[in-house]
Amino acid sequence: QVQLVESGGGLVQAGGSLRLSCTTSGIIFSGKVMGWYRQAPGKQREWVAGFTGRGSTDYVDSVRGRFTISRDNAKNTVYLQMNSLKPEDTAVYYCNFVPRVAWGQGTQVTVSS
Repeated sequence: QVQLVESGGGLVQAGGSLRLSCTTSGIIFSGKVMGWYRQAPGKQREWVAGFTGRGSTDYVDSVRGRFTISRDNAKNTVYLQMNSLKPEDTAVYYCNFVPRVAWGQGTQVTVSS
């Protein structure tokens, strides 16, 4: 059974940084396309960042230049480095594969102004 465990969220002031981690199990991680998503209160879940099928990365415009996705295949883990955080980045952050599997519990990121 595939499991996704997100961690690293917290409360941070605007302009601060956080590094999220997503550890996976039950699946061959290396080479899989995956990404980070977020869901803010009252809004739909949105894609934020991800690896493309060719191994490059892509980002939603609102985080481009501030967030960086990376992965460690030896640790079955994907990361999201988030810099210059803004209050509008407040959300629960999730990771998932493409095609998606069952969602994990997510990790809460709260950015205060």
